[in-house]
Amino acid sequence: MKSIITYFLLLAVLAAHGQDRYEAAMQQQVRLLDSAGTFNPASLKALGNTFERIAEAEKTQWLPYYYAAYCLVNEAFMTEDKTKVDPIADKASLMAEKAVALKGEDSELSCLLSLIAVSRIAVDPMTRGAKYGAESAELLDKAKQQNPGNPRVYLLAGQNLMFTPEAFGGSKTKGKELLNVALQKFSAFKPESSISPRWGEAYTKELLKMP
Repeated sequence: MKSIITYFLLLAVLAAHGQDRYEAAMQQQVRLLDSAGTFNPASLKALGNTFERIAEAEKTQWLPYYYAAYCLVNEAFMTEDKTKVDPIADKASLMAEKAVALKGEDSELSCLLSLIAVSRIAVDPMTRGAKYGAESAELLDKAKQQNPGNPRVYLLAGQNLMFTPEAFGGSKTKGKELLNVALQKFSAFKPESSISPRWGEAYTKELLKMP
């Protein structure tokens, strides 16, 4: 009996040690996302690859896939060669869907999928704007229903309004109203853990400075 108890205690210690290593690795990579120097296509690609390796090693954790997709979608936004945007967005979608398979329906993931939809518009705004704009808006409505307190819902909705031409329903005034709501939500928002999504507050403030 004693040997069985010892065995299960050893398993618990090993599991805790593995979790600690995972948390430490994730914290190190997530911190890089707070660095302005990371936000260029090459650095985001490298960081996304690191998150993907962590995800494939862990198998059951959704956050590495989430961050891999987040890095990829930002890389897509910064890619000047528009012929390369769809392949990057496709991989971002794949990573996001793997996160959904592990986590289930979630406000943060709906926001991420909305952002991926927007990234595809830049390839050809005139022909893609209506389709992917509507898809993005539907996903943000879903994200809001899933968690009305998620500030990224209002950030992304406000950003979409600000950068959509008025002829197609955009409005800088209404966009900034939503960005101010986002700031209020950020002030009350409490991430679930030290590696949970928390991005967006500084960017919201930058958007509000725009004329």
